[in-house]
Amino acid sequence: MGKYSEMSRLALEYLGGIGNINHVTHCATRLRIDVVRTSIINMEALKKLSGCAGVINKQHQIQIIIGPNVNDAYNDFIDVSKWKEGGNVGEKVEEEDNDTPHNTTYYLNKFGNFVAPIFMPVVPAMIVGGMILAIRNLLMNYFGMDINSGTANVLLSIFQAGFTFLPIYIGYTLASQLKMQPIMGALLGAVLLTERINGVPGLSFLGIDIPQVSYDSTILPVILGVFFMFYVDKILKKIIPEYLIYFVKPLLTIAIVVPVQLIILGPFGTLLSDTIGNFCIWLGDALGFISQPILAAVYPYMVMLGIDKAISPISIHLIATVGYNSVTGTMGFISNLCIGATALAVATSVRNDKAKKGLFASFGVTALCGVTEPAFYGCLISRPKVLIGTAMGAISGGLVAGILGLRTYVEGGCPGLLTFLFFVDKSGSLHYVFIAAIVAAVSISVTFVTTRIVLTVETKSKLKDKNSSMIKAS
Repeated sequence: MGKYSEMSRLALEYLGGIGNINHVTHCATRLRIDVVRTSIINMEALKKLSGCAGVINKQHQIQIIIGPNVNDAYNDFIDVSKWKEGGNVGEKVEEEDNDTPHNTTYYLNKFGNFVAPIFMPVVPAMIVGGMILAIRNLLMNYFGMDINSGTANVLLSIFQAGFTFLPIYIGYTLASQLKMQPIMGALLGAVLLTERINGVPGLSFLGIDIPQVSYDSTILPVILGVFFMFYVDKILKKIIPEYLIYFVKPLLTIAIVVPVQLIILGPFGTLLSDTIGNFCIWLGDALGFISQPILAAVYPYMVMLGIDKAISPISIHLIATVGYNSVTGTMGFISNLCIGATALAVATSVRNDKAKKGLFASFGVTALCGVTEPAFYGCLISRPKVLIGTAMGAISGGLVAGILGLRTYVEGGCPGLLTFLFFVDKSGSLHYVFIAAIVAAVSISVTFVTTRIVLTVETKSKLKDKNSSMIKAS
């Protein structure tokens, strides 16, 4: 029995059983379960589950907020439910019509829900790689470690493994998300990285020249290739006899996809990738002063709506190709600090309820360390006025970040007070760490003070209304 086994058993019951589930995955903090019918789900019971910090219903996807241990919850849910892709057991329920309006938010949610299972599983490798490089550079710059030592080379190898093989990682997760054999996507990524293809000049296939392209740490080329593979796979499934499909389909798929990938899709994806990267850097340089406070202020609400994952491809692309992110990289850092400071301000305003005061304080500390869902859904969302303090702190912190040119060198995770290594640059300099500390101080202090002012004004207003009512009654 795992820690989340009982929670998983009850969640399965409240979700309407295995027959009401289409897909199960998770992101950094949420268990994401696609369902057929939302009308048979007991949302109130789900929200009261032990180990659950909140529940969000987003266009037939139920998001159960767990926190950093979400991977354990996912494994326990899979074990308890016996769910598997394409082979659910249990009685199927009739699918209901989706009457959700197809507006901008709808499509952003759809995109975010599709993107999350592709990129989020890769993020831990990038975090480890980036932080290991930061530690290596700090050891060499400030502790005298020899750049040619075995320790330095091992640390560098871990960093390279986290980034160089991104085509393999993304190929695997994208193929899985498209409900193909994941190993086929990984194989395509591996082909791109082989020493006989990766960055090799003068290649050709059947007399057709293959452009020289380096695929280390790239994302878009393999994404284009796997999508093309998806359609090739669908066609081959229809025309290959079932008794031959296990052997023949993979062979024909690779035989068709690889040449097209190397001659057309790979070079085009690389060109597109460079264009996007250059545009993002230009945007950060040209509009950083303006864009940072706006992005920082909007980000908490993107998290609330569950569409923050829609921007993860941009962040991952910039870190992997350019080496840093000056556009979207600081949004999560500032947002998490402001949400934490807001929760702490609410906690200090609570009177005559030590349990609630302590709970809100723990939510605030957790958010300052990078995990905001408990604070957001357990404390702030029921007090919408305090989000004014969150917004003011985020705008102030974003303004300072834009003026001082804050950059992050590690993608993903739950940025907060415990992740200042994210700001150590490639040379091991602490320049951006000091800027991050200034941004953190401004974000936290402005948020806390503004939230306390908002709460004080609200309390006085309620007291005034109460006194007026008593006077009228008398």
